[in-house]
Amino acid sequence: MGTVTLGVSIAVPEPYGSQLQQLRAGFGDAAAHGIPTHVTLLPPTEVETDRLPEIRAHLTRVAAAFRPFPMRLSGTGTFRPLSPVVFVQVVEGGAGCTRLQGEVRASSGPLDRELAFPYHPHVTVAHGISEEAMDAAFAELADYEADWLCDGFALYEQGSDGVWRKLREYPFGSGPAGVPAQACSPVDEPTVRRP
Repeated sequence: MGTVTLGVSIAVPEPYGSQLQQLRAGFGDAAAHGIPTHVTLLPPTEVETDRLPEIRAHLTRVAAAFRPFPMRLSGTGTFRPLSPVVFVQVVEGGAGCTRLQGEVRASSGPLDRELAFPYHPHVTVAHGISEEAMDAAFAELADYEADWLCDGFALYEQGSDGVWRKLREYPFGSGPAGVPAQACSPVDEPTVRRP
């Protein structure tokens, strides 16, 4: 039946999403226009096509158990030298993202997988480009700020052309299993290396 490459993420809403995508392209990141601006919950994962109904049902259940939480982006960070990435930091909503991605990848569900690195919510603005361009991205967005109410996430599929396309949105519910209030407040994020 074949396989598909899926990802699950929180979209950065407009006007912020397009602004950051244009900036990413301007830094010379060729992948910018094929990747909607987002906070990753499930990195690219290859699955059997016939598992899609099970995956959709799982994501519906996960979303229904959460309630909206505030998100705020502020300033930049980098994973260099470990990984060639510059990102805008998630300074509020990180605990909600961490709990959410854990539920998406739960060992009891169809998207169970290990991560190459510990989970760290962020918005990539430069990846795999020259060191000079990475430094420029880091400096130019050092004062960047954005905030919104996160009210759901989406499932994406990567096409053969490398472009990520949204398959379906999953709005949060308001049930008793929602994100606890303490998980919605700012959290101490791991320290990231600065150039």
